[in-house]
Amino acid sequence: MLGVDVGGTFTDVVAVRDGRIQVTKVPSDPAHPVAPVVAGAQRLGVEDSSVFNHASTMGLNAVITRQLPKIAFLTTEGHRDILDRGRAWRPTKGQTDPAWRRSFGDVTRPLVPRYLRRGLRERALADGTVLVPLDEEQVRAQLAVLARCHVEGVAVCLLNAYTAPSHEQRVRELIHEVLGDIPVSLSSETSALAKEYARASTTVIDVFMKLIFTKYAHELYTELRAAGFRGDLNFADCAATLLPWREALDKPHRIVFAGPAAGTFSSVRLGAAIGEENLLCADVGGTSTDISLVVDGEPFVDTTFELEHDLVINALSTEISSVGAGGGSLVSISSSGDVLVGPGSAGAVPGPACYGRGGELPTVTDACLLMGVIDPAGIAGGELRLDEKRARRAFESLRTPLSLEERVRYAYRIAVANIAEEMANVAIRHGVDPRDFTLVAYGAAGGMLLPAALELLRAKRVVIPPNPGLFSAIGLLSSDLVHYDSRSAYTLLVPEAAEYVDAVFDEIEQQLRERVAESRAGITVKRTFDGRLTGQHWETPFVEVPEGPITTQTVASMIAAFHDAYEKRYGNRFPTMPVEGVTFRVQITVGSEKFEHTELASAPGTTVVPDRTTELRYFADTALPAAEYSRDRLPVGARLRGPAVIREPLSTVFVCPGQMAEIGRFGEISIELEEK
Repeated sequence: MLGVDVGGTFTDVVAVRDGRIQVTKVPSDPAHPVAPVVAGAQRLGVEDSSVFNHASTMGLNAVITRQLPKIAFLTTEGHRDILDRGRAWRPTKGQTDPAWRRSFGDVTRPLVPRYLRRGLRERALADGTVLVPLDEEQVRAQLAVLARCHVEGVAVCLLNAYTAPSHEQRVRELIHEVLGDIPVSLSSETSALAKEYARASTTVIDVFMKLIFTKYAHELYTELRAAGFRGDLNFADCAATLLPWREALDKPHRIVFAGPAAGTFSSVRLGAAIGEENLLCADVGGTSTDISLVVDGEPFVDTTFELEHDLVINALSTEISSVGAGGGSLVSISSSGDVLVGPGSAGAVPGPACYGRGGELPTVTDACLLMGVIDPAGIAGGELRLDEKRARRAFESLRTPLSLEERVRYAYRIAVANIAEEMANVAIRHGVDPRDFTLVAYGAAGGMLLPAALELLRAKRVVIPPNPGLFSAIGLLSSDLVHYDSRSAYTLLVPEAAEYVDAVFDEIEQQLRERVAESRAGITVKRTFDGRLTGQHWETPFVEVPEGPITTQTVASMIAAFHDAYEKRYGNRFPTMPVEGVTFRVQITVGSEKFEHTELASAPGTTVVPDRTTELRYFADTALPAAEYSRDRLPVGARLRGPAVIREPLSTVFVCPGQMAEIGRFGEISIELEEK
């Protein structure tokens, strides 16, 4: 099995053969993204692999940086500014700022400029009745304008099209007739759900992803075949479940980003192995830290997510909160003289100053190098040697009266504090106490920064898994193939609704089963619905539906399940209030081969001797001697007192003073505060 996680800085590749893990890390190449993926796969041997599971943040990065193709947006006449208006929600920081503007608005960085957003003369009502027929001549006139603008794709979102898709389907025929064979996404097929804005934004992103991923996926498949790969190529979606690559291209908004979700899924698998069900997960990469929460062995999954504030995507996704603090986060000085870390990043190019690739601004990686935490002999398995002199010059270039020692120390501590603060925020939002949770630190910089956050959060412990820099890629080898779809159908849940609800579920399930090969074994079907109390405008998601045909008894069970879910989520129960079903969802899971954590042989009584003693600078007022170990030489049960540095080819673990580290039975490093 092969898994690859394409990040902005590095492409992580992991292979599992006979229970043994092989890993490699290749610098990402935004200009030629397929090349590092294939190079990493060939390095580990792709010929005998049965599956190749792929996750990427390429789509997300394209949206954030606005390096996007030129597309058009067609909607009902009078509604073309829906993309500029959004939901009219402001973030907290924008509540009192009259100058605040949403990042994708017309006065900032629109996804589709206003001249490419065109209104079509037509109108359907919410019940599917056609009020105004489609004016095909007017549609042709608008398409003629788009032809002169040389658009590469078109998103179509007509009002109430989720109940009356015929107008959108005819518009697609006209688009191909006038503009040729260009990618087109219809909201009635991409996201057949109510709420026009979310459906519109999802459809727009879907067209972008078709243009970004279609060529990439075909090129990747071709080059893997040329390299001897004969297995199945799967893409991971935003909930870290897998889709065959051709099916993923049908609705590519689902794969806009997947790496962070794969890390959460990998944490769940590790937690189950070590007996920890309550986890705070942190993927500390080069640009940011992605934080997720696992309670009772289950991550939080949302029905929608945001790429930017108010830029909504209708797709199942693991709830991820990001903060701009990672190994490549830039260190700067504010106008008031404060040391700042992030949210800007040095990225893959030019990278931190110590990489010697032209970067001149200091980063967290430069700080860790000067502190002695990172080995100057190099990272990424020694492929990249680090230059301490360049790192020092970068910090010396900051315009501040602080000494070099203070600049480096504060940069490290502020990076740690930024991550700890966001982890505390995630816990508080969900009403849990970090002291009851175990921190899982992964990503190349996770073991370097998260142990220092232990004292700030007072969590039970920090666990650093084996191969932390490729932990998300390992999660791709622990997931199942999942096919799901959903429909909006506002229905009051009463006995008389049983036949209609059964028909909705049956239609969705039959369409999904057509995608699943008959030879597949281990298929499970799960039905859920999003409901609300009559009069509410928000839904309680993922209310489970019993198996079998929908009968009057089933409807009663659905109502009871809704009240249970509502009480668990909000703390209140209103059993006398009528319940309305809003969205009905079917999920078919196909079991697949998975990576399993293997217990290592213990070696009781083994004396652990450090490889050498290094010096930690700037961490405290004076330099501290620290024992240095190679992770692959540490036996199960070994206990190490901080300060200590544990090195491995693709990552570094820093055990702070006052902490004790122990090697677990699966090779994980568990770090706890020493009792005083």
